[in-house]
Amino acid sequence: MSIFHLIIFICFLLSISYLVFLTSASWCPPLTFPQQTTRQFEQRTDRFWEFQEESNSWVEVKLPFDLVSCVNDNCTKVGLIDQTSKTEEEHLANGKDVSNKTKSLKMREGDLIGLEENSYTVLPLRRRMSLTKMSDTSIWVTGESGSIYERFWNGVQWVIAPHDLQISAGRAVSVLIVNQTIFTISEEGNLYQMKLSDWVELKPAFNQSINKEAEQSSVIQMKSGTVSYDGLRVYFCTKTGLLLELSEVEPPSPTGDLYEYDKSSRPSWKKHLQSEETDKDGSLVPLQGCMIYGLSGDHSVSLFLLSKGGKLVERRLHQRKWKWITHGSPEDHHLTSITPFLEDELKERFFSLFLTTSTGSVFEYQIPKHLGTVQEDQIAEAWQNHMHPPNAKAARGIPGLKFQLGRILFALDDGRLAELHLPGLGGQNSGPTNQFNRKKLSSKYIWSILDAPESEGWNGEYCTEERGPMNCIAGIKDEPNDSGNIRSLTRRRKGTKAQQDYLSLGTSRSRLVKASEEYRFPDNWINTSFRLRLVQAGVSFFIITEAGLIFEYLYTESVWLWLRHDHSTPMRGALGNYNGSVFFVDVYGTLLIRERSNNELAWINCTAMRKGRQVIGGPPWDGMSGKLKVTAEDALFFVSKSGRLLQFSVALRKFKWKDCRSPPETKLACIIDQEVFRENIVFVVGRNGRLYQYNKVTELWHEHHQSQHLVLSRLPGTAMRPSFFSLTGSLFMLSEDGGLVEYHWNAWNGWNWVEHGTPSKDVTLVAPPSPCIKGNQLFLIGSDGNIYLRYMDQLIWRWKNCGFPQNGDGDTRDQTEMGANDRMQEVCMDNDPTANLDINLKNPNDQNRKCDPKVAPTRPIPFSEDSVIFELRDGRLAEIQKVQDSKWVWQRIIGTPTSSCKGSYLTALAS
Repeated sequence: MSIFHLIIFICFLLSISYLVFLTSASWCPPLTFPQQTTRQFEQRTDRFWEFQEESNSWVEVKLPFDLVSCVNDNCTKVGLIDQTSKTEEEHLANGKDVSNKTKSLKMREGDLIGLEENSYTVLPLRRRMSLTKMSDTSIWVTGESGSIYERFWNGVQWVIAPHDLQISAGRAVSVLIVNQTIFTISEEGNLYQMKLSDWVELKPAFNQSINKEAEQSSVIQMKSGTVSYDGLRVYFCTKTGLLLELSEVEPPSPTGDLYEYDKSSRPSWKKHLQSEETDKDGSLVPLQGCMIYGLSGDHSVSLFLLSKGGKLVERRLHQRKWKWITHGSPEDHHLTSITPFLEDELKERFFSLFLTTSTGSVFEYQIPKHLGTVQEDQIAEAWQNHMHPPNAKAARGIPGLKFQLGRILFALDDGRLAELHLPGLGGQNSGPTNQFNRKKLSSKYIWSILDAPESEGWNGEYCTEERGPMNCIAGIKDEPNDSGNIRSLTRRRKGTKAQQDYLSLGTSRSRLVKASEEYRFPDNWINTSFRLRLVQAGVSFFIITEAGLIFEYLYTESVWLWLRHDHSTPMRGALGNYNGSVFFVDVYGTLLIRERSNNELAWINCTAMRKGRQVIGGPPWDGMSGKLKVTAEDALFFVSKSGRLLQFSVALRKFKWKDCRSPPETKLACIIDQEVFRENIVFVVGRNGRLYQYNKVTELWHEHHQSQHLVLSRLPGTAMRPSFFSLTGSLFMLSEDGGLVEYHWNAWNGWNWVEHGTPSKDVTLVAPPSPCIKGNQLFLIGSDGNIYLRYMDQLIWRWKNCGFPQNGDGDTRDQTEMGANDRMQEVCMDNDPTANLDINLKNPNDQNRKCDPKVAPTRPIPFSEDSVIFELRDGRLAEIQKVQDSKWVWQRIIGTPTSSCKGSYLTALAS
C-alpha cells in the first residue's frame, strides 16, 4: 500500500507542475531580443587612447583615426573615429561639472613651449619615493628601489649618505621626522623608528577611549604619513583609508636613545572619521599622503588631502568647528600629491600649495592668509602651471618638499630629483641660503635637475669612508689615490652643457635620424663579438670556433688543457657568465646554459622556458673586477632577434624572462655595458647608431644627447672607471667610420662626448674595445692587424702601437717594451687529436702554408688584472701582459685545437 500511495503522490505533483507551466505560458510575455544589426556606435567623446607596446604606456591618438583589423599580417580598415561636434574642453572635463561658460586655464607666457605630444599620458605610480626635511642642510629621500639616503650639505657641496632598512624589514616607502625623531614606513605597512642609527619597529597603541576595532593595532598597516606644521604630530593614512594621528612624541636623549614611556605617557592616537560633506568623487586617497598647517593667532588649523577624483580637499578647524571644503583642481588635470609649505610662509599675505598631476606637471595653488568659511575667498586664477623639467616629469603621487623659501624639491619619474627654485637661489651646487630679511625677487620659477644615488642608476655618489673623492664630514675636497688617471676637470668645450641631460621617450631624437634602410648584421657578427669568454681569471676561458665547436682552455693540476664541450647544434657565441655558469647562443638563437651540477656537465635550454626568446647578443663583460655581486636581483640582459632588450633573472636559480622592450621606433643592436658603469643601468646602441639606457628599477628608457653626424658602430663597448669606488668614468665605443668614441661623465661637467679618432690616417679600428685596464688604458685592434694601446699620461690621452706577436714586428720605438728582441721558443701546444679541424683541413699537406700572426678582428677578453687575450688571424690566441705602468709585452702564443700553427713562449717575465 505504501508503494501505491507514493505513485499516486508523484502523479499528483506532475499534474500540478504541468498546470503551472500552462498558466505561466499564458501570462508571461514572449522574450524578445533587440536586433544587434540595428544598433549604431554613438561617439560621445573626442579623446581615445591606444596602448603602445614599445613604450609600455597609453598614448592619446589624433582624430580622425582609422580602426584596423589584422589577421595573419593581413590588415584591413574596419572603421573610423572622427571628431564630434562637442568642444574639446567639454570632453577633457571627463565627468566634471562644467558650466556653459568654458573656463580656460591661464598659463604663464612660454609654458606651452616644448609641450610634448604625449603630455596627457598618465605616469605609473612610484610607490616608494618620498622626500623629507630634517634641516636646511639635511634632506632624507626614499628611492624607487626602496633605499633610504640623506642629501647632506657639508659646507662645500651636497653629499649623499645611505640609511637603508635592514633586509628583513623590506623596502622603505617614506621617511617622517617629528620632534627630531625619525620614522620610516616599509612597503608592508610597518612603522620603524631610528634608534642609535638602527631601525626598530614601532606598533601603534590607542587610548582606551577608542573603540575595539582601532585597538587592534596589529592589523593596522600604514600607507603614507605627514608631519604637522609645528613638527609635534604625525598624521598617517592607513591602507584601509583611515586617518590616524600620533602625538606626544618625546625627543631623543643626548645619547641618541629614546626616553622610556609608561602607560600614562605613551604616544596617543586619534582617529579622524571622514565626514559626509566630503567631495562626492569618493573617499580620500590614502596613497598620496596629506598636508597639515596651522595659523597662529586665529586658532585655525587645516588639513589638506586629495580625493579619489583628483581634487584638493580641506579638513578645516575654525572657531572650534571642523568642516570639509573642496577646492577642486585645475581644468583638465588630475591632482595626485600635495607639497607642504614652510611655517615661514604663513607670515606672507598669501601662501601657496604645490601639487603634482597624474601627467607629471606641477601646479601652484594660492590661498589667502586669513581664511574664510566659504569658497568665495579664493583669489582669481589661483592655479598656476609650472610644467616640469626639460625631458623629465615629476613623479606621480609623490609630494614635493619645500626646504627653503623659493626652493622646492621634487622626485622625478625617472628616479632623479629636481629643484624648482627662484633664479639665483638653487641648483646642484647651491647650498642653503640665508633667509633673513630676504625679499621675494621674482615669481618666476626655474627647474634644475639633481643627481640621485647610484642605487637608483644615476650619477649620485654615496658618502662613506670607502667611497668618494671628498671628506664627507669636514667638507674638504680630497683627491683620490688614482687622481693621476683622471683628466683635468677644468677644461670644457663651449656648448656642451646640454650633454648632461637625458632625453625622455616623448622627446626622442631618433626621428631626426634618417632610417633609409634596416641595418643588417654581418653573418659572423655574433661569432666575432662573443667568440671568447672568461670564466675564471687566470684559470679558464672559452672559445667558439667558426664551425660552432666549443673549447675550454683550463688550468688544472699545473697543466694547461683543452677541453671540448659538445652540443647537438653548432654554437655562435658565449654571451655571459654568472657564478661559474656560461651562457651560449647557437646558430638558431637559442640561449643555453653550460653548468656543472653534481660534478657533471649539463645543458639548460633557456629559450624553451616560459616567455623565452631567441637572442643575438648579451653583455660584453661580466661585472667589474673586485665587485662581488650576489643579490636577489641578479640578472643578465640580452638582445632579442627582434631588437628588444630581454632580462633573464638568474639569482637563486629562479630563472625568469622579462621583456624590457626597446626605445620607441628603435630596434637594439648591442649592449654597451650592463651595470659596470652604473648599477641598475644597461647602456645599449640602437640599430640607428644612437646611445640609449634602460633603468631596471624604474623600467624607463632614455636617449642620450648625440650630435647628428656621430653614428655609433653596432659593436659592443666597454666601461672605464678609475676604481670600483669612483663613479667618474667613461663609456668607450666605436663610431661607424672606425674611430674611437668616448662618452665621459664627472660630477663637475656632467656628460661629454669625446672623439679620439684613429691611431693614424691609414688605420681604422675594426673590433670592439678591450676591457678597461687600471682605469686608464684599453686596447684596440687596427685594420692593419696591429694592437693599439690608448692610455692616459699626465692627463693627456696618447696612442701606442703594440704591433702583433712576432719577432721584428710592431712599432720600432716600442720594440723593447713589446719584447720584440726576445727569441721565440717553439713549444708544441696542440697535440690534441682535434687539432686537424676547420680551415686546416682544406690543404693539410701544403708545406708552404704560412701562419698569420696578425691580430684578428675579434673582441678580446681579460685573462687577469694585467693581461689580455687576443685571437690571431691564423686561429691561435696570444696573451699580452703588463710589466709596469703602460709597458706591455707579448708573453705567449697559445695554439688552439683548430689551428695547425704552433704555440710559442715569446718572453719570460722579469721577477
